[in-house]
Amino acid sequence: MRRTLLLIACVSLPCQPLAAQGLDLAATTTFYADNTEFSNPFRAGETLIGAFGTVFVEARPGDRVSLRLGVFGHQRFGSDHGFDDVRPVLALVIGNARSRLVLGTLETMRRIDGAGPDRTGPHGLVPPLQRETLAFDRPWESGAQWTLDADRVKQEAWLHWQRRARPGLRERFDTGLTTRIHLREALALRGELHFVHQGGQVTAAEPVSDSTAAGVGVDAGGAVGSIDRVSLEGLVFVSRHVPDRGESASARTGFGTLLRASAEEGEWRLHAMLWRGEDFIKTEGDPHYQSRRRDGTEFRGVRDYAEAGVTRAFALAPGSWLEASARWHRVENDYEYSFRVLAVGRFRARLRR
Repeated sequence: MRRTLLLIACVSLPCQPLAAQGLDLAATTTFYADNTEFSNPFRAGETLIGAFGTVFVEARPGDRVSLRLGVFGHQRFGSDHGFDDVRPVLALVIGNARSRLVLGTLETMRRIDGAGPDRTGPHGLVPPLQRETLAFDRPWESGAQWTLDADRVKQEAWLHWQRRARPGLRERFDTGLTTRIHLREALALRGELHFVHQGGQVTAAEPVSDSTAAGVGVDAGGAVGSIDRVSLEGLVFVSRHVPDRGESASARTGFGTLLRASAEEGEWRLHAMLWRGEDFIKTEGDPHYQSRRRDGTEFRGVRDYAEAGVTRAFALAPGSWLEASARWHRVENDYEYSFRVLAVGRFRARLRR
């Protein structure tokens, strides 16, 4: 931690050429309390309580480029350590609000679709592809990221390098793509892709593995009477899970269908999700959607899962918000519940024009 803070202090020393076009101080803090009362063959209950945040200086040497230098810290409440994870924030941002490329520390938990526990994954992927609690387990990511926010097209593509190769461990990364194309005001096409790879030639201590899943579908919705928005999403998925390239018999191809309905009125949101899958296995996916039990055995046949939830969001300030949610889950023949409180605070101040 001392080495990290020393590095941040050194690179953050005033530099007149970088500050020529502007200098900002920015901070983001996220508090989370997530409790899942699960006891089923697919996912165990867990309580996650903590906070993480970033503080960085952003220098803009030009209109379409900026450099971020700072520090990230993550604390799990009740931990024996002051900080469970401390990382540098180092990113080069190229472009503008419509289209930009981020190299270095990625921007995660971007609130695009609004409130809801089913929307708070690191990159907004649907839960079968990437579980939402990764936003709390792994809030710091680095690699490359491109976002597009046009009138009709919203898209994000990223590469997150999770682990470099070293003796006894192969390299590991994940990459993904989310796309939404608005055909008209009340109708949009959706596409999502996620790929997790473990490999590399430096060491052969672990198997080379791949886990891929992709989904396409539609999102239809709009205002209905006095309700701000009622929407219905339908997506179909295909997965290819290869735990060991050296054992072709272990590979599995699976399929799934997801329906999500929601109604939003003011700061309230109600949602319901229905899932049906067969042989669907996806690394980093929510276990409730997987055809694999907690003990590692595979579930043969059709998997069913359903959930319903209510969310109340509170706007605290521009870019800052709090939401509380509760969900009820049906996992095959088990009925369970979970709840979550999530608060995000953002601050930005101009140091030099």
